[in-house]
Amino acid sequence: MQLISDGFERVYVELEWCSGPRTGLADVDGRPHYFQDHDWEDADEADEYSVWPASNTVVRLEREQWAIFARWNERDDAGTVRPETYPGQGGIDARYDELTLLLAPYRQLPDDARRLVGEVRFDAGARYRVEGLDYWIRWRPSR
Repeated sequence: MQLISDGFERVYVELEWCSGPRTGLADVDGRPHYFQDHDWEDADEADEYSVWPASNTVVRLEREQWAIFARWNERDDAGTVRPETYPGQGGIDARYDELTLLLAPYRQLPDDARRLVGEVRFDAGARYRVEGLDYWIRWRPSR
């Protein structure tokens, strides 16, 4: 609850992480948006992102695919599956593959995306959860 009162918003899906969130799906002003990082550097300051809205249908599909990954990750952490069963490599989970194809056009950066600066803060939960991730983002206008 402290994160919410501090203005941080939930991250639902992580599509790429490299020294911080690069692309994914998170709330911006209370509504789901894709986010994509710009020219990131390993620094302690907040990063600039392009953000664009995601429809309810697309959010449902993204969260379905994320749930497939999160459940696999739980099994991976428990040691009950092998790394080569990771669904993101293709040919492992037919529905995951189908969702990847369906979602590809929506994940493309549109010309009218807004630019915002995102500050990341972590909670105490598990890294990958069906309902989202262990980090939240607070957004502010880009300079």
